[in-house]
Amino acid sequence: MMTHAISPPDLSSAGGKRPHAIVIGAGFGGLAAAIRLGARGFRVTVVDRLDQPGGRASVFRQDGFTFDAGPTIVTVPFLFEELWSLCGKEMADSITLKLLEPFYTLRFDDGDTFSCYSDPAEMRRRVARVSPDDVAGYERFMAEAKACFDTGFTGMVDQPFSDLAAMARALPDLIRRRADRSVYALAAKHIRNEKLRMAVSFHPLFLGGNPLRASAVLSLISYLERQWGVSYVMGGTGALAKGLADLIEGQGNTLRYNADVDEILVKDGAAGGVRLTNGEIITSDIVVSNADSAWTYRELVPAEHRRRWTDRRIDRAAYSMSLFIWYFGTDRRYDDVGHHTILMGPRYRELLTDIFDRKILADDFSLYLHRPSASDPSVAPEGCDAFYVLSPVPNLDAGIDWTVEAERYRARIAEKLAATVLPGLDDHVVTSKLFTPLDFRHRLLSVKGAAFGMEPRLTQIAWFRPHNVSEELKNLYMVGAGTHPGAGLPGVVASARILDKVIAHDLAHN
Repeated sequence: MMTHAISPPDLSSAGGKRPHAIVIGAGFGGLAAAIRLGARGFRVTVVDRLDQPGGRASVFRQDGFTFDAGPTIVTVPFLFEELWSLCGKEMADSITLKLLEPFYTLRFDDGDTFSCYSDPAEMRRRVARVSPDDVAGYERFMAEAKACFDTGFTGMVDQPFSDLAAMARALPDLIRRRADRSVYALAAKHIRNEKLRMAVSFHPLFLGGNPLRASAVLSLISYLERQWGVSYVMGGTGALAKGLADLIEGQGNTLRYNADVDEILVKDGAAGGVRLTNGEIITSDIVVSNADSAWTYRELVPAEHRRRWTDRRIDRAAYSMSLFIWYFGTDRRYDDVGHHTILMGPRYRELLTDIFDRKILADDFSLYLHRPSASDPSVAPEGCDAFYVLSPVPNLDAGIDWTVEAERYRARIAEKLAATVLPGLDDHVVTSKLFTPLDFRHRLLSVKGAAFGMEPRLTQIAWFRPHNVSEELKNLYMVGAGTHPGAGLPGVVASARILDKVIAHDLAHN
């Protein structure tokens, strides 16, 4: 396990005054960054265009139901526990994590199911039920997932990749792990049963990656699940965002909502504050952007100050898929449905190709069904269930008119759910809300409506991603899904660890 040690703050460069940091965006990366900067002695102002903390993990409340907008699970709790420790507090005093067993159940198109557990012996039994000849291969896959964790998480997740030398140091381990091979190819090497291949290879979708080309290093997610389990935050993931916001205010620092940034101010080649869309100017010693990295460079940093991340390069980058999400509540409970269910469609590789490469809205789909009321009665009225169902879809490069297609697509999903796990669904829906790629573009300011920013393919990870220390401006730093190490709660929170290291270096050398 990684440990964290923070050196005493060095504020001498600010003439004895507390230096001021502006953090753009109150997503988990921005919240974690603000806490770490506050612990180092900075005065911090977090600005966010939404009316609450969390970013992609904000909360919708409607008709007595509570819906987490985005992330629903915690897999590496110590990354959050560190943040409470930096403030002299215990996370357990304000946040309750509930370990889920099973983590989720995969339901294949023919009705077969496969549930995933933290206990290795139970997993071997589950694998044996599907394909006895694949038990040994599954164990070899998990051994490789552990090796990938050692390389890609322990060795890389909180290390800055600001120069080619850092990438060169990582290359030998990446070569040993065959980072050029995809997660699906790694699964296929060890496992013959196609259903089991799907069950152990779909995880890059959690980070916006295509399992058919996302680096095999991302098999580390399977190890994370085994090592720390899969936890649900009681009250919803939004409760975790609020807990972090409370820590920031407890440090004496400020969160400003409904504050939309129009431009990062530049003086002598350095970031020196922001101008809001209402014209207000806030000056600072450093700026940290938790906004989408492509949006930050294309929309917030003036073009004359960009050499690497030009409009042309931003447009030519490969972006993740988007998501179609339907939040709904029912006036009855479906107690035979677990907390997490993944409904696999009739096609796997072909559907991924339709989403990522052909960029078409296919006739079939795979779905992730979240039923938090299975574990937490607070999110729904008594006798009711809260759900969201998520379908990976192409980003806005596809040219799909979601103002026309959204309701049609929702109806198709509802029909599929009613025919499989939620019988009579149409008669019991009492509240409903849709979130499409257009919302990722307009609400979350994600370029091309990509749900996870730039796609985590081999040529867009580590040094090849927008750097944590901006390549364009001094005193500009990046955290969140759009920089290293990438999307997912562990990645965005770990990006703030990197910030802590590079800020300490810059303070020491200024």
